[in-house]
Amino acid sequence: MKKNQKIAQLFSPAAFIHDTEVNYQAIETLIREQEIGGLTFFHSRHSAAANFEKRAEVLDVSGTFEKLIGLINRYQKVSKVPLLISIDGEYGLAMRIENTPQYPFAITLGVLKGNAESQVEEVGYRIGLDMKRSGIHLNLAPCADVNTNPDNPVIGYRSFGKDTQKVANLAFAAYSGMKKAGIGACLKHFPGHGDTATDSHLGLPILHKTKEDLQAEELLPFQYGIDRGVELIMVGHLAVPALTGGKNIPASVSRELITDLLKGEMGFKGLVISDALNMKAVANLFPEPGELEWQAFHAGNDLLCFSDHVSEGIAKIAQLASDSAIDTVFEKVMDLKKRLGVLESKPIEVPTFDWESHSQLQKDLAENYVSVISGEISPEALQALAKAKKLGYQEFFTAGPSHFSRLMNLLFSPIEEAEKVILAVFVPSHKPMNQFGMDSEILAQIHQFAKTKSCVLVHFGNPLALKHLGELADFEAVICAYQGFTETQVVTTSLLHGK
Repeated sequence: MKKNQKIAQLFSPAAFIHDTEVNYQAIETLIREQEIGGLTFFHSRHSAAANFEKRAEVLDVSGTFEKLIGLINRYQKVSKVPLLISIDGEYGLAMRIENTPQYPFAITLGVLKGNAESQVEEVGYRIGLDMKRSGIHLNLAPCADVNTNPDNPVIGYRSFGKDTQKVANLAFAAYSGMKKAGIGACLKHFPGHGDTATDSHLGLPILHKTKEDLQAEELLPFQYGIDRGVELIMVGHLAVPALTGGKNIPASVSRELITDLLKGEMGFKGLVISDALNMKAVANLFPEPGELEWQAFHAGNDLLCFSDHVSEGIAKIAQLASDSAIDTVFEKVMDLKKRLGVLESKPIEVPTFDWESHSQLQKDLAENYVSVISGEISPEALQALAKAKKLGYQEFFTAGPSHFSRLMNLLFSPIEEAEKVILAVFVPSHKPMNQFGMDSEILAQIHQFAKTKSCVLVHFGNPLALKHLGELADFEAVICAYQGFTETQVVTTSLLHGK
């Protein structure tokens, strides 16, 4: 291959499932003319990383999965060297594609009882199988970030928690499960995005910690993975002055951090993937097209994700990089393609999912994470109150009666007449914006109930949203169900019925 063709194999620009025919053809042109090595699929331009919160809900999302399969086949057909197909699916294909299996968030998996590592590995394996059958070779997951900052706007539910060693163990378990399924996976966002209060999609987070503190916390899950042979790591767009000679430079374009620390001191021999290069934390720093791509390459990235300036980036790297540096990275990328079976890619049919098996897994997992986190539950007392017509029930943020309310199958009384009230909160959003999507007036209503009635709170959703519901001590008991899945509602009902 010529120099430019080798460099092009490093590039994995964004491809959008819901897009215009003009844009589909533009991707085909990019594949033909620039001979890029891969594509990273996103749901739509509205939901792409940098402006996700502004996505237009008017989008017709019917047939998303079928469109994805069609586009993968279409794009592979025009590529001389088969494309490495990536997606960011931390909790499965469902993170990007409607009507596909969704698995619990990392924050939920982080509280599993029993052999958590084995259960998380099984989740990673199932996610990997779903992707492999769909023509995807690489999942840009899991997060190895330690979520120590409760105000973190971008990690939160995506982390396995705030216990450093648990994060290390479970991130590696999820990675191992995906690898067992025959796809690639990567630990992210090196050197650790958990203790930041800025969203790197929108600005540059700066982590002010000493190197010793970073080694004890942020870096530990990555070192744990490196010591066990992890093959891919994604570098985040956050500044860590203690690791970059005091400079506020994003890790993703820092040679000190990637080449010297990660590859040198920490001994990482695999491939380094940049986080999305369209994100504001780095995109705004290099206005000249191609300069960001060169800086990312020079810093030590082997795969360049979501570049908006492919041709300029290839030209800049060709102009400034040595032949030996280009050859080294090219060989690493081609070796990855061989290992993941990319070079044997064939047209794929739209796969079907084993929904029954998926549902059973969800139920098994829910039995190990649904928990009473405050107070005590007496199923007998609840049954007695229901018979005496003294048990009330109200649910919040649902469009209609929930599966949970029907499963409870108790005779509820008007709240004003009840001695005890079950309050079921179905948290609208797993992201912290606007109080996780919870209306302030309704939150005030919940606070009032908790102060004036004996209440059992049942929380379906991100546990980080609990802080908006008042003091846990104000409730007689709190059940955290973590997810709103049907299977989770079934398991929570069983807990309240004493089964």
